[in-house]
Amino acid sequence: MRWWHDDAGFATVAAALAIAGLVTVLLAVTYLGSAVLARHRAQNAADLGALAAASALVYGHEAPCDRARSVVVQQEGAVQLTGCDLDGTDVLVGTQVSVRLGRWGVGQANGMARAGPAD
Repeated sequence: MRWWHDDAGFATVAAALAIAGLVTVLLAVTYLGSAVLARHRAQNAADLGALAAASALVYGHEAPCDRARSVVVQQEGAVQLTGCDLDGTDVLVGTQVSVRLGRWGVGQANGMARAGPAD
């Protein structure tokens, strides 16, 4: 039981545990950042798609949902259009972006936006 009372090597073990803890926190922050970034991409694409569709609806240049699809798929981050509905003169656009979360698999970040003429 002499090793129990001897503190030789304690600093090495403590430093290794501290480094392991920092790496764990760094990985968690990285995955959280990826999820937040994907959510922002999905929301921005939904906003742009809804505005483009509302503009197409008001000015009648092309079908609103076709315009929304063309704007959404041009966005960064492999954004997909999940829905486009007309509600009177408003347009509702839904988008989705896949995000890799390491050991937890692939998640989906969603965005939803509504646009139309002001009353």
